Amino acid sequence: MSNEAFLSRQANDPSFENIWQELKWRGLVHVSTDETRLEEALAGDPINYYCGFDPTAPSLHLGHLVQLLVLRRLQLAGHRPIALVGGATGLIGDPRETSERTLNTRETVEGWVESLREQIQHYLSFEGDNGATMVNNLDWTGGLSALDFLRDIGKHFRVGTMIRKEIVASRLESDEGISYTEFSYQVLQGMDFMELYRRHNVTLQTGGSDQWGNLTSGTELVRKVDGEHVHAFGTPLITNADGTKFGKSEGNAIWLNPEMCSPYTFYQFWINTADADVIDRLKVFTFLTRDEISEYEQKVANEPFRREAQRRLAWEVTSLVHGEDQTQRVIDASAALFGRGELHEIDAATLEAAGAELPTASPGTLPADMSIVDLLVATGLESSKSSARRTVNDGGAYLNNVKIEDPEQRFAASDALHGQYFVVRRGRKHLGFIDLEVALN
Repeated sequence: MSNEAFLSRQANDPSFENIWQELKWRGLVHVSTDETRLEEALAGDPINYYCGFDPTAPSLHLGHLVQLLVLRRLQLAGHRPIALVGGATGLIGDPRETSERTLNTRETVEGWVESLREQIQHYLSFEGDNGATMVNNLDWTGGLSALDFLRDIGKHFRVGTMIRKEIVASRLESDEGISYTEFSYQVLQGMDFMELYRRHNVTLQTGGSDQWGNLTSGTELVRKVDGEHVHAFGTPLITNADGTKFGKSEGNAIWLNPEMCSPYTFYQFWINTADADVIDRLKVFTFLTRDEISEYEQKVANEPFRREAQRRLAWEVTSLVHGEDQTQRVIDASAALFGRGELHEIDAATLEAAGAELPTASPGTLPADMSIVDLLVATGLESSKSSARRTVNDGGAYLNNVKIEDPEQRFAASDALHGQYFVVRRGRKHLGFIDLEVALN
């Protein structure tokens, strides 16, 4: 299915009076400039709006997906999105709460700019009267001299206001402080809004609420320099019901690039969503209507053990990011691991990604001529060879979904899936994974 065909299936919920009301119901508005005027603007004739994405890594992550879906929802309402990839601001990096960023080389940032541009194109339509536009802020900052920057832009910013920005204030109070480089980031982002207002008549910027100081630096600059009232709104930072940070898996971001976070891992992240969080996630990350989401809310309340809301969430978001075909392969792989499908039909990449989520054998822990007993112990499914033999004799040991009844039966690489992988199972639910390239070395 082409990207445009996939996008054509998306729609806003027609039961809302306007897109602003839907965004609020979905929990996507945390802070904004004049709400009444902003709602009027979004309910009226089409406007041009933008969101910026800095290339501080080779991939976007779930926090960026929130912004991409906001851009898409506004586009579906008839407005025209502009996606800014910060080839200039990416060389600086917005201030972090804890410490100074490490500056990346120009070559690295240029490569990441292209990676992000390719990813963003997947989520927006670039056709029709309100087709999206992609821009790079290096286009208007690359040739700007330091003197011109200070005279034409810097003079409109007041240091007192800048140091009151939350992130700047916290860094100033830290032992490390903040460099002038990162301190000037909000000036650069403010200039972006002014340039886009002049070049593309952009009158709205969206972003995360943690960027609110940077967003308002743009609205203020346009007001001071061009005398125009423009808008901004910030989405809330999404956290789990238990207060933990959303979008983190064992300290690692959930990336949208399949090479950095496999579709299998991505799907498992969503399927493991807590009951307390799943309805909010359906609102933010899917195009389901409020009536549909209300039905899932009832299912969570009445039959949480069925996890229907989680399965729908995982299907919708994984299909959005990785496509329906890949999502189905992931589901088939999950079923096959537990004996409800054919493991040999699972492609090597998906099988390896699934195996990465399971207990596995350490390097050098297996002999070349290995038994099921060796495999059970190496994966930690059994603590000793004697207990492993009892499991085999009791009929509870499986290798690649085949019951193994002889504890002395030997296996080699020729018996492995794709000549490399073994899936070991104890009973119905306990799984282990063997990558022979690792375990035999």
